[in-house]
Amino acid sequence: MKHRHRVTLIPGDGIGPEVSEAATKVIDASGVDIDWEVAEAGAAFIDKYGTPIPEKVIDSIRRNKVALKGPVTTPVGKGFKSVNVTLRKSLNLYANIRPIKTYKGVESRYDDVDLVIFRENTEDLYAGIEFMVNDEIAQSVKIISRNASRKIVKAAFEYAVNNGRKKVTAVHKANIMKLSDGLFLRTAQEVASEYSGIEFDNVIVDAMSMKLVLNPEKYDVLVMPNLYGDILSDLASGLVGGLGLVPGANIGEEQAIFEPAHGSAPDIAGQNKANPTAIILSSVMMLKYLHEGEAADRIEKAVETVLRDKKYLTPDLGGSSTTYEFANAVISKL
Repeated sequence: MKHRHRVTLIPGDGIGPEVSEAATKVIDASGVDIDWEVAEAGAAFIDKYGTPIPEKVIDSIRRNKVALKGPVTTPVGKGFKSVNVTLRKSLNLYANIRPIKTYKGVESRYDDVDLVIFRENTEDLYAGIEFMVNDEIAQSVKIISRNASRKIVKAAFEYAVNNGRKKVTAVHKANIMKLSDGLFLRTAQEVASEYSGIEFDNVIVDAMSMKLVLNPEKYDVLVMPNLYGDILSDLASGLVGGLGLVPGANIGEEQAIFEPAHGSAPDIAGQNKANPTAIILSSVMMLKYLHEGEAADRIEKAVETVLRDKKYLTPDLGGSSTTYEFANAVISKL
């Protein structure tokens, strides 16, 4: 019997509504039965709601458990909290997952990158605990807990087991931050001892930056605290053609939000030339989460085929096709 899913859709702003529409068309064409509940968030809705993230958006995700989200703008220097940070904290979405993969047809210096970054999503410097000591000194507090570290490392190992991955690498700076990053590394080592079938190693974050550029194909699953995950996932995106190709998931105990890694690109908003690949691949992750693996695999193969053919690439990939032409090409391959 076919299952009907109710999913919160946050189109976002900037290019968000365009790429979100492209993704929902592809999902609907795959045959999965989804009832989309649209929720408005982002800088474009501040005048309407007085905030970029109305409480009813969070209520919708709590109710439906799953959301597909386009990019949203958070105003800089206006006193509004980041929409993404607010969602992650409100729903305790502790795991940020970004698969980084090369696709044939996309210009890249590398041929065989296929790694997944697990970024702890709730603490570290992103806890937002900072204050002025005096007029000359600002201080930020870095929070690393055993509980949050254990959850993200365990999530990385479980992913490795369930997806036939061979190795998990913990990334840290425990040589300098012996207490905070030291706790993260010790916790990772404890979790690793519970998974004898998966190889485990650890690399200092600055060395990891170099190693990813030199030999990204040597890495499989990487797990790290929040700040390093934010930086290295963008670095790794650059290895495979940019953020326009990188999907993402924010997973918690109860809810999950799937979204592209890129921003809202207001400079090209409304021009029908944004690349929808990242949000379509994010929806592939969402469908797998919803146990719609067959449809997810079909969409992923269709995207791979369109990229390889090079006929419908968007301008950021060196082509001249529109957002919707790319989406329609993916649908035709389904």
